[in-house]
Amino acid sequence: MNILHTDIAIIGAGTAGLAAYRAAKAAGKTALLIEGGPYGTTCARVGCMPSKLLIAAAEAAYDMRHAAAFGIHIDGDIRIDGREVMNRVRRERDRFVGFVLKGVENIPEEDRLRGYARFIDNQTLAVDDHTTVKARRIVIATGSSPAIPVHFQTLGDRLIVNDDVFNWETLPRRVAVFGPGVIGLELGQALSRLDVTTRVFGRGGGIGPFSDPIIRDYARTVFQGQFYLDPDVKIDTLQREGDEVVITYRNLQGEKITEHFDYVLAATGRQPNVDGLDLQNAGIELDQSGVPLFDAATLQCGQSTIFIAGDANNILPLLHEAADEGKTAGENAARYPHVKPGLRRAPIAVVFSDPQLAMVGKRHADLPPRSFVTGVVSFEDQGRSRVMLKNKGLMHIYADLETGRFLGAEWMGPRAENIAHLLAWAYQQELTINQMLDMPFYHPVVEEGLRTALRDAAAKLIA
Repeated sequence: MNILHTDIAIIGAGTAGLAAYRAAKAAGKTALLIEGGPYGTTCARVGCMPSKLLIAAAEAAYDMRHAAAFGIHIDGDIRIDGREVMNRVRRERDRFVGFVLKGVENIPEEDRLRGYARFIDNQTLAVDDHTTVKARRIVIATGSSPAIPVHFQTLGDRLIVNDDVFNWETLPRRVAVFGPGVIGLELGQALSRLDVTTRVFGRGGGIGPFSDPIIRDYARTVFQGQFYLDPDVKIDTLQREGDEVVITYRNLQGEKITEHFDYVLAATGRQPNVDGLDLQNAGIELDQSGVPLFDAATLQCGQSTIFIAGDANNILPLLHEAADEGKTAGENAARYPHVKPGLRRAPIAVVFSDPQLAMVGKRHADLPPRSFVTGVVSFEDQGRSRVMLKNKGLMHIYADLETGRFLGAEWMGPRAENIAHLLAWAYQQELTINQMLDMPFYHPVVEEGLRTALRDAAAKLIA
């Protein structure tokens, strides 16, 4: 068996792993990037980018169907060619993956090792059956994969996850989506707009990332006006029959309904890829799910020479967070034992549905009762939103009762992805509501709705 020696071994060549490698090399250390699966980040291959390609097609179809409200009439039926839709999704997806692959190919060949790693001890890895790696420090950056409930697994190839959607040759006729979180809402709404009969089911009543019950309920009502959504469905039976899945459930009126679907899309969360690493040999403490316990600031596992970054630690499974964490893990592995807290930016989350959903800063559920005021704005009568016929939305802004500092926001509304960045910058700079109101607001823009919510919060702070 081949034996390699390195300062830092990085398991996983996704966003976090690549960032860790670059940080280790910048610190003057030798580093080895180990990858057993395909190169190309989750974002490029099966996440952010292909999902936005599908959403873009769905939005084009939706806008054409609703152009008559502006006095623009399209003669004849709008025809959606599923093969053409998915061909563009795959083609552009492959283009984005190609950019990542080009970056990996620029890494010196001696710094790359193909194969699946497992721990022999806290400084030794076996990679498949061909190589032993002796490393002074190790970074785990193995990413995550869809979590599939056990009772779905009897559905065989009629059960899919978001990874599978982007390899379709054409669009199916009927899909049941389980999980109205970020992935389920984005894909469920997009498929519905592309003429796929879609049912989105959930348990417990949750919608997207929301913890504010008023915003959650508003979003539920808006989405239910566009496609079938039951966030707390009662399923009687779910079984495979031939090449179909038959589901009997209680609809929103309480009636028993039986429907046939081509696929069940499980959008029921993700789990860290730590199985197969033989972490029991690493000499570090694990939680009940087998994930290493670690310091969220330094990403160090206990007092060991092992660090964990990106989706593998499941703090914030987002690309920009994975990049930051990879850099932190790589730098701390290089400077061990003198580890330091890494950069933590303002929390920000966006769901690219229509209307978009967003959260910034602290969640409503995490704020102590009676410690804050809530500034409110409805986008239904907001000027620019109404001009564009994008006037569905409700925003809650949270402000500290004592200091007036902006604490966070949850909302549904037009161009939330842009407003979210303004609010994230304000949160990171620890601005007060009055300081935010001193900033410029152009007219007429959707951001004037944000100003209305800030004014409402300011008035409540005075009261």
